[in-house]
Amino acid sequence: MDSPRSPGSGKSSAKSLMDMLGLLRVRIKRGVNLAIRDVVTSDPYVVVKMGKQKLKTRVIKKDINPEWNEDLTLSVADPNIPIKLTVYDHDTFSMDDKMGDAEFDIKPFMEALRIKLDGLPCGTVITRVQPCRSNCLSEETSVIWKDGKVTQDMILRLRNVESGEVELQLQWIDLPGAKGF
Repeated sequence: MDSPRSPGSGKSSAKSLMDMLGLLRVRIKRGVNLAIRDVVTSDPYVVVKMGKQKLKTRVIKKDINPEWNEDLTLSVADPNIPIKLTVYDHDTFSMDDKMGDAEFDIKPFMEALRIKLDGLPCGTVITRVQPCRSNCLSEETSVIWKDGKVTQDMILRLRNVESGEVELQLQWIDLPGAKGF
């Protein structure tokens, strides 16, 4: 049986690796001012979906400002597929309550990976993404070259809920044998 954290079926074939561009590490850092779904607090966890892949963080008990600092890794074959994030309140004796959702596009991040970055100083901003109606960003985010890696920190404002934001970071992982760019 697959682990909920591992992408794919666990059976790797040469064809599936050739179809993949690489891996995207999504670090779910923390939630801020999440909605209360139990009497005075919530037991939140995050589900991240990209296409057919679905990964989730651990549950943090009784905390509307949880710190997960948890890495979830998605395999990327099509950078045009947005990533959907949903926060839930874990309930023991009933269905888990939805605490909001957000969606973001990885195209600006993926475009930054195509640029030749070797030799750039650490901390160089490659591109910036502004909040708009088509994304859930709560503020401008920058794709940055740092320590030989492309990263992007972002704060997502949750939709369909009275309050809440989730902070996360994207980082690319090259895979030997993947088609890359």
